[in-house]
Amino acid sequence: MSAATVIADDAEALAVAAELAAEFRKEAAERDARRRLPHAELERLSASGLLAVTVPAEFGGADVGAETLAEIFRLLAAADASLAQIPQSHFVYVNVVRRQGSPGQQEFFFGEVLRGKRFGNAQSEAGTKHVQDIRTRLARRPDGSYVLDGVKHYCTGALFADWIPVLARADDDHLHVAYVPRDAPGLTVVDDWDGMGQRTTASGTVRLESVPVPADRVVAHHLTFQGPQLHGAIAQLLHAAIDAGIASGALAEAVEFVRTRSRPWFESGFESAAQDPLLIQRFGELAIRARAAQALLREAARAVDAARAGLTDASAAEASIAVAAAKVTAAEAAVEIGSALFEVAGTRSALDSLGLHRHWRDARTHTLHDPTRWKVQHIGRYVLSGTRPPRHGLL
Repeated sequence: MSAATVIADDAEALAVAAELAAEFRKEAAERDARRRLPHAELERLSASGLLAVTVPAEFGGADVGAETLAEIFRLLAAADASLAQIPQSHFVYVNVVRRQGSPGQQEFFFGEVLRGKRFGNAQSEAGTKHVQDIRTRLARRPDGSYVLDGVKHYCTGALFADWIPVLARADDDHLHVAYVPRDAPGLTVVDDWDGMGQRTTASGTVRLESVPVPADRVVAHHLTFQGPQLHGAIAQLLHAAIDAGIASGALAEAVEFVRTRSRPWFESGFESAAQDPLLIQRFGELAIRARAAQALLREAARAVDAARAGLTDASAAEASIAVAAAKVTAAEAAVEIGSALFEVAGTRSALDSLGLHRHWRDARTHTLHDPTRWKVQHIGRYVLSGTRPPRHGLL
């Protein structure tokens, strides 16, 4: 990998994201149809410097705000939701280093990120009691180092990563994150992801068999949740941005299709489908959904930025609730617009060769990450009784 560009500020980050999104959009449908994994595109993303935009200024990064980061993800997801999904965990685990890493760990890992290195993830497990029932073990050796054993699933980005952050329980049963090189002995990444949507994320399996981990590659993640924190809000903000991006990308394709390919319904009396008042009405409704998702995404990002500037229990709660509202709205918009695309575009839009169905498949798959119904519950409790949302990393 050649040396990565170091982005200077928010404006440059947004400009680079827009340029890359335009580039990645061109072959998004073809990548999805053939499940051609985006190795070259990820190299381009790394070299662009976008993966380092949240590195703190004191370590040489642009330290962009949450509003900029959310817009980066929205732009990328509007072009290719699979490609946008891959670095989501990267930024989450850069944030873990920022929050709980020692000065030495920060200097090392922020340096890696500035050089274009990618973090994946080995977080979720299948077949356990629930999503937070983590059974992967991080056992301490007599010399102070560790050894990892376990099996992880839905490991988005691991196949493409230089470092794989592994969520595991130590001997004291507390959660830690071990940052493991992709080529570490005993670590195997299995490309067995066969989801109907987000086909090229390679969100497969990571197997860990007596993987050695030096002590200085382990971060005490459980400490993150002992005080006010934005870990969950930032992670969920990026998910909301991906959904908002899917919604806007699907709407843009629907507009282009109806303008250039759809035939008017014979009863309308118009020469083009774009003149049909019933279609105009539906497009107006869909545009409102997409705009609402983007507006709440911006509001949520600003709440995160405000909380980061003055982190308290109250500001963290407000940020989490704002992000939850954005995530619910964006998820609904992505699924609705991804489906309505066919309703407004007509029969030809269903041709498999056009690949327009990827928007709905991506939306339906991505919105399964965590149930929005529980976010609505937390919003309701906050509004009615002032109950602050829990600190479990999913809000």
